[in-house]
Formats: sequence, structure tokens, C-alpha cells
Amino acid sequence: MKPSRILAVVSFLWATSILTAAPVTPTASDWKGYTKHSFDFEGHKAFVVVPKEAAPGNPWVWRTSFPDFHAEVDVELVKGGFHIAHVDVVSMLGSDDALAIMDRFYELVRKQWGLAEKPALEAVSRGGLHAYRYAATRPGRVACIYADTPVMDLKSWPLKHPKAKGQVADALKYYGFADEAALIAYDGDPIDLLEPIAKAKLALRHVISPNDQVVPAEENTLEAKRRLEKLGWQMDLLVVDGATTTSEGHHFPLVGIEDSVAFIRKHSAP
Repeated sequence: MKPSRILAVVSFLWATSILTAAPVTPTASDWKGYTKHSFDFEGHKAFVVVPKEAAPGNPWVWRTSFPDFHAEVDVELVKGGFHIAHVDVVSMLGSDDALAIMDRFYELVRKQWGLAEKPALEAVSRGGLHAYRYAATRPGRVACIYADTPVMDLKSWPLKHPKAKGQVADALKYYGFADEAALIAYDGDPIDLLEPIAKAKLALRHVISPNDQVVPAEENTLEAKRRLEKLGWQMDLLVVDGATTTSEGHHFPLVGIEDSVAFIRKHSAP
């Protein structure tokens, strides 16, 4: 299926999936000195972290995956008045059904917490699938994307990684692929859907490691960067060399925190 056809289908599903979001009754707990409101959303764990004083316009970061990993940027943003929100659909790998749940979550948190129209999407690893497929089909709902070693192509991860057989099965299940050949033939991955992101001039910032053997930068971020440049757009890129061997180069101490915070603040301004 051509990317343009995929965008049309997903846009239709988006339009038909949005229902009036009923308020939830969350459970309050502490998150690094701030109040975290946790709740169940359609069978998925979800939360909203609330700042002590919201910044003008109620800006927010939407963590699409692994919200406790590399949270240093989030801590600084909450200090500055941002909300942080997350709904756990990570196993659905950014499929159309995942995006539909994200739509309804978006409606809920905007209604119940009064959040801004355009969140900053923050993606870690496979969360890149959710962030980019959401932004490509709903660019008017996104302020920017900040991504940490993001997956941009299912053919790279999980398909090529020997330890990701379970996630290959998830991809077949949630995308409705008959087999791995259908996954390989699929042209609706983030790297295939960059044109609407470039057209909308969405600001992009990636943090990657050249030593990453789980989500190789060459097949994911760097391939996306090359395609964006052909479309007349670009991304900020931070390359970190000090990745751990135990994570196959996929994890590393986060650097550039101040610059990443400034990036999100700049592009989330009302």
C-alpha cells in the first residue's frame, strides 16, 4: 500500500475513532516531588504528572514509551510548568489500533487537565513508531518530536534483531500482517511517512549512539535524516559514543539535557 493511501486510511480511522472522553478518577502518588495521577485507560496503564504551577498555555510532553527511562529532561520540564502524560500502548508498536487509543487518550487529558492542543512527543526506542506514525497522520496535534534511539522501520527492529521474536509476533498481530513477508513489503513505517512531517515543518531532535546494535542508527535515524533532507527538512542530531555493552549499545548516560529541554520549550511555546 502506498504511503498516501496509508495516510488516508489512518486519517479515516482517526476521524471515526474519536469519542467523547469520560472523565477518569485517578490515584495520586509522588513522582520526583510532583503529583502523579495514575489511572486505567481502556485497559492500559496511564498517568499524568502535574507541575506545581503550570506554564502559560498548559504545555505538555507525551511520552510514547518507557516513561521512566532517561526522565532527566522530563524532570526539568515539570519544574518549568509542563505536564507529562503517558498511556502504555508500547506493545502495539504504533499500529492503527494504538493510534486510535492515543487519540482517545489525547481527548481525555486535554478535557480533564486542560492541556495544550499540541504536545511534544517524546519517544524512546520502539516508541518512535508511535510518535512518528501519530505525527505523520495528525501533524496539527504535535508541537515537536524528541526521540531517544527511536525505531523508524519495523524491518530493522524488531525483524532483524534475534532477541525480538516476541515483538515480531506483536507486529504481525497488531498490524494484521499475514507473515513476515508482508511486514517486509509494508511501506507505512515512519521512514516512509516523513513527507507530511516535513511539510508541517515539525521540529525534530534525536539522540542516538553509533554503537547501537539493537536499533541501528544507520537503518533508522540516519536513514530518516537522509530522506528528510531530500524533502527539504532536517532534524537536530545528538550522537553519544558512550553506550553500554550490556545493552548492545542501545543505552547510554543521557547528555545534552539542557539543550533538549530548551528544544522542547521553544517548540511548545503558545
